Amino acid sequence: MEEYILKIENLSKSFGENLVLKDINFDIKKGEIIGLVGENGAGKSTLMKIIFGMAVIEETGGYKGEIILNGKKVKFKNSMEALDAGIGMVHQEFSLIPGFKIYENIILNRETLKSGFLKDFFGERVELLNIEDNKNRAKGALKHLELNVDVETIVDELPVGHMQFIEIAREIERENTKLLVLDEPTAVLTENEAEILLKTMKKLSNEGISIIFITHRLEEIMKVSDRVVVLRDGIMMKQLITKETNVDEITELMIGRKIENRSKERILKKFSENIMELKNLSVNMTGEKIKNLNLKIKKGEILGIGGMAGQGKIAIANGVMGLKETKGEIYYKGEKLQLNTPRLPLINGIFFVSEDRKETGLILNEPIDYNISYPAIYLKNKFLKKNLGGLYKSIDIKKIKSNTDKYIENLEIKCMNGYQKVGELSGGNQQKVCLAKAFTMEPELLFVSEPTRGIDVGAKKIVLDTLKNYNEKENMTIVITSSELEELRQICHRIVIVNEGKVAGILSPEDDLLEYGKLMVGIKEGADGEN
Repeated sequence: MEEYILKIENLSKSFGENLVLKDINFDIKKGEIIGLVGENGAGKSTLMKIIFGMAVIEETGGYKGEIILNGKKVKFKNSMEALDAGIGMVHQEFSLIPGFKIYENIILNRETLKSGFLKDFFGERVELLNIEDNKNRAKGALKHLELNVDVETIVDELPVGHMQFIEIAREIERENTKLLVLDEPTAVLTENEAEILLKTMKKLSNEGISIIFITHRLEEIMKVSDRVVVLRDGIMMKQLITKETNVDEITELMIGRKIENRSKERILKKFSENIMELKNLSVNMTGEKIKNLNLKIKKGEILGIGGMAGQGKIAIANGVMGLKETKGEIYYKGEKLQLNTPRLPLINGIFFVSEDRKETGLILNEPIDYNISYPAIYLKNKFLKKNLGGLYKSIDIKKIKSNTDKYIENLEIKCMNGYQKVGELSGGNQQKVCLAKAFTMEPELLFVSEPTRGIDVGAKKIVLDTLKNYNEKENMTIVITSSELEELRQICHRIVIVNEGKVAGILSPEDDLLEYGKLMVGIKEGADGEN
């Protein structure tokens, strides 16, 4: 008889009248890797919240069905109970303490203590931390992940990819971890980092740890999982043996239709006029610093920015938009742009969709329509109507609704209506709201960082096609920063590779992948911003 770590039986969950999971049944054996896939809004995150005992589930009426862990029925009241039972979870959004050191984050609340003579008099309250042992425990967890970093580094100083490894190290360091839930763990990683993580997952499964792996990168599912569970609209469509299926079958089950392959064939236009020029740009962004970077952005192009994590690619847009301390010179349409003034780019037709949608991109407790419209209201006086012959203006609710409904339809934002709070949407649908807000501003130059991070294959196509359409039909200049090199090659006219805070070179999407690899690791240099 095979040993099952977890069984889910007839599990259903509703939020009010909205049924988000219906009669879900699946199991996972000891040491098995289950790939859990589905479009944004399919119910994956809700299912994981139930398994991990997150408080929001009980607060919203609980769930129906049963969870059986190690042969016993369980119903966790909170996540601490799930952790004590041997379930670890790495969430899509980081939960590290920024000001703490790496080793302190990894062993938090499980620190090794050492006794001193005072304990005999005053009890356990005067026990001291065994610093060396705690550091060694953290180093052991990181060794599993092949991450070579100083465990005394403050987490806030790390590139975002390394933070993801720290999150995973924290969970595997727990001695009793039997089941590990990974929610989009590779979304913030480069291709090389993702490969290391996949190897680590295989290693952990060989050691008997079971893994539920949630990702939108189906090629990773094919590489690492034993079985695939497909959700669509809260229903479990099918459970597949990975070696007996393929990406096309999984995709059709996920979205109910075939996804046409985006052709790399396109007219590689030549652009002559500069819309923006960066001269000796330095950006002080923790873990992503830029040093004396030079780059010319051509009017009407889609420019891609790629590179390894921590090399500076993310900092460029943040510097241009005045969100991080910046030095150097920025020329926009021939005029010098004042640095470190966030309002100035916005009123001059430059907009930014941040890689950090929750912290920078959205107001989570406000509705969709407000999130989409508020920059245009306050910066461009859109959606205002005159009253009493123009004596005063008020917000035009009908125009806001019309605009919101247009983007809900065009971007296929899954929601109840435009009045639903953005914080209640899945990550992919939040990303679409960020894009809708940007398009509503009608910018001449749009910076977009990690536009498809954490979104499914169907939503990914909608996002990329929409960006391409705005570029072609509205002549919008778009700069896309992404860890997904293949996506950049599919949509961009030129691709900048950033290494050690500078432009290592600029390539055509038709250039050989080997040329990209050389630039990314710094063994070849191209023209700095001139191609």
